[in-house]
Amino acid sequence: MDKVPEENFTTHASQTTETRHPSPRTLGELRASGHIQRSVRDEIRNNLLSALREGRDPWPGIVGFEATVIPQLERALIAGHDVVMLGERGQGKTRILRTLVGLLDEWTPIIAGSDLGEHPYEPITPASIRKAANLLDDLPVEWRHRNQRYSEKLATPDTSVADLVGDIDPMKVAEGRSLGDPETIHFGLIPRAHRGIVAINELPDLAERIQVSMLNVMEERDIQVRGYTLRLPLDVLVMASANPEDYTNRGRIITPLKDRFGAEIRTHYPLELDDEVAVIEQESDLTATVPTFITEILARFTRYARDHPSIDQRSGVSARFSIAGAETVAAAALHRATVTGEDVAVARVVDLESVIEVLRGKIEFESGEEGRELEILEHLMRKSVADTVRAHLGGIDMARLVEAMENGEPVVTGDRVTAGDFLGSIPDPDTTGEVLDEIAERLDAEAEGERASAVELALEGLFLARRIGKEADESGQTIYG
Repeated sequence: MDKVPEENFTTHASQTTETRHPSPRTLGELRASGHIQRSVRDEIRNNLLSALREGRDPWPGIVGFEATVIPQLERALIAGHDVVMLGERGQGKTRILRTLVGLLDEWTPIIAGSDLGEHPYEPITPASIRKAANLLDDLPVEWRHRNQRYSEKLATPDTSVADLVGDIDPMKVAEGRSLGDPETIHFGLIPRAHRGIVAINELPDLAERIQVSMLNVMEERDIQVRGYTLRLPLDVLVMASANPEDYTNRGRIITPLKDRFGAEIRTHYPLELDDEVAVIEQESDLTATVPTFITEILARFTRYARDHPSIDQRSGVSARFSIAGAETVAAAALHRATVTGEDVAVARVVDLESVIEVLRGKIEFESGEEGRELEILEHLMRKSVADTVRAHLGGIDMARLVEAMENGEPVVTGDRVTAGDFLGSIPDPDTTGEVLDEIAERLDAEAEGERASAVELALEGLFLARRIGKEADESGQTIYG
């Protein structure tokens, strides 16, 4: 779900609508307006408590954590703690971190042109201190939106101290300044996040010597660059994420750095099927209509994969697994509609066949299972379809449909068979019509494509219950009968 841009640095926008910034343009005007300076932790704490008090959801788009992760995170933020989120891949750790932007004040004043976005009431770099002393109440003020106060870094083994903390800028030295001059420092990501939030994804991937460089920044709030120490009262909330597998094997968070984080919060995959479905529907970018029961099949498929002993659970089965499945199913439906000239593309059970090949590479199998990957995934898909049929179509008397198929022509489907042709191949419509109507009603299928998808689910359920046969011909068509 997360794409990392060049150099792995990025700033992410809040989901809120941006309003016009306040009007004060100088320090004197800012003081006259009655503006009160607050630390980042105070901003987050007060805005979070206000949202909870007013019944507003401070975590839009976060699904399945309401009773587990969110209460822990809220307590940590109210306490003013730096936080490390610990969980397998695809559990929404980065999504939670980016949502924190919405808890900052929408606009905050900064000294115009300052490297670190310092508050006009509290300049901290030598250049800003000198500027404030010279201009007094005429110190120019700019306004920074909260979207610009969130910085994110994907930790990689080649990340340097200069990236995170800073280094001597050779260009400034070439201008004639001495190496001892603090204004020769080019600040890294963490100091530049002053008065904001900095998130470091996959923290254990940082080399241990790089983690050491964060110790003073997080605790003593000073910067040490090539033997020169610059005391800066940085106001930064540090958030981090880590995968438990990396946390213990490939890399680790050094003990002193762990001690700097006030809270360690474990995330998890959705506990309920409805939450799994909600995540897929929220995050997937679908190019065709995907009925809810198809999404439910994919959700069950993902959950079975997470529990199967042949699949490596230490690396996890990401939410991206099911999201990619839904997008693949939708793409297969759109491909069929384009080739056959259908007006509306609706995913059907036959489109699930395209999912397994695509998703096989997104999970890790245990050693010794080489060559059985497709067999395992096909079994889990059949199990997911059968469970969905039982959940939605249980209790419907399919005897007349089975009897009509025994006495009539086979029913043909496939990636080149339109919804109309599929429905038209069902034998004896006078006898089976009532059953088909009940199936469609159970699955809220009204349009022709949705109705075809619902009936195809029923036929697949009959096949899995061994009440009818199924085979594929050389042209790629699937024949029930």
